[in-house]
Amino acid sequence: MIALLLVTFAVCILLRFPIAFSLGLSCLVFLLVEGTPLIVMPMKMYSGIDVFVLLSIPGFIMAGNLMNHGGLTEKIIAFCNHLVGHIRGGLALANIASSMLFAGISGTAISDTASIGSVMIPAMKKEGYDADFACAVTASSSTVGPIIPPSVSMIIAATLTGLSVGKLFLAGAIPGFLLGLSLLGYTYYISRKRQYPKHPRSSFRQIGRGFIDTFWALLMTVIILYGIIGGLFTPTEASIVAVLYALIIGLFVYRKLTPRRAIVVFLDSMKTSAALMVLIGFANLFGYILITEQLPQIVSSQILGFSDNRYVVLLLINLLLIFVGTFMETIAALLILFPILLKVALAVGVDPIHFSVIALLNLMIGLTTPPLGVCLFVAAGIGKVSIGAVSRAGFPFLLVSLVVLALVTLIPELSLFLPGLFMD
Repeated sequence: MIALLLVTFAVCILLRFPIAFSLGLSCLVFLLVEGTPLIVMPMKMYSGIDVFVLLSIPGFIMAGNLMNHGGLTEKIIAFCNHLVGHIRGGLALANIASSMLFAGISGTAISDTASIGSVMIPAMKKEGYDADFACAVTASSSTVGPIIPPSVSMIIAATLTGLSVGKLFLAGAIPGFLLGLSLLGYTYYISRKRQYPKHPRSSFRQIGRGFIDTFWALLMTVIILYGIIGGLFTPTEASIVAVLYALIIGLFVYRKLTPRRAIVVFLDSMKTSAALMVLIGFANLFGYILITEQLPQIVSSQILGFSDNRYVVLLLINLLLIFVGTFMETIAALLILFPILLKVALAVGVDPIHFSVIALLNLMIGLTTPPLGVCLFVAAGIGKVSIGAVSRAGFPFLLVSLVVLALVTLIPELSLFLPGLFMD
């Protein structure tokens, strides 16, 4: 019967149903065929979202939207351009640096691609950068967002495992910056090779003014991390603090967030949060069926039957997650696969914090893996370039990301050093 569930889900995906509806419809078909009382659906859906830490997700989504609509994106881009614009390929480097700074505000790769790409891709094309390269840089750098804290995906991973949100946030910091720096290095190499343009060096006064413009926005990330790690408030309380802070900064400091625009942001955030909660509810029902049908045990026995070597098992998991990440939304993939694969990883002695970072990094890389990577499609749409051209230009960036993934997989301390330093 598990085959019926999976086949129905696959058919729905191929028919381009939204992921949440694909999960819900496949579960409904399974329950009807099995003769299970349908009261199970609302019960399991509600239990999936009745988790205190999940209340932080609407808050972080709203805080990010408030800062974005308050003019943050342009200020971050301008500041990064002042810092690195004088280097060959400076605008491309500023694109990646902006993603690294913007990461703590948006927390999602797709929103990073859309927000920064809508500004940077046209600007890079205007200055003479190849359009496919501009799109590839934007899509690839957006994967840094959910790795550098705070991250909605990490909150969900913590919810699924019972791990500390603060530890997961810290665990993603070094891998996230390592990925960003690696992308910066490759971009600089290509920019010198192709002789992309550079800007005049900015004065210290311009850099200082740019820092002041972005300071209040970036301080929000510091407040969130210090508050959670220092035990001042829970992740849910941190999200509310972030919303209040974003409102004050947008209304009274940047002054681009009017009351009317704030209402639009609230409504958009409510829609996004509601859609995400429905997805989480259906995914919990889907996971319940998988567990009752003993799929986790089957997958574990198959993988461990192939090999019980830690590195071979991690290689197989990496390949599976990258493949899934190419066509499935990150949070849905986490909800469905993460609990199953975590048991396999624990069986070969992998630390759960370390594995959480590996899994999330895999799914982020999947978003830029051709031919179905979602971020590639978003960037291609903004740049008005074919998906084939963006995929070809993005392939070297994909290889760089895979090297970073290999390092994070093989060197646990890249993920575990900061949590051990500050929270053990």
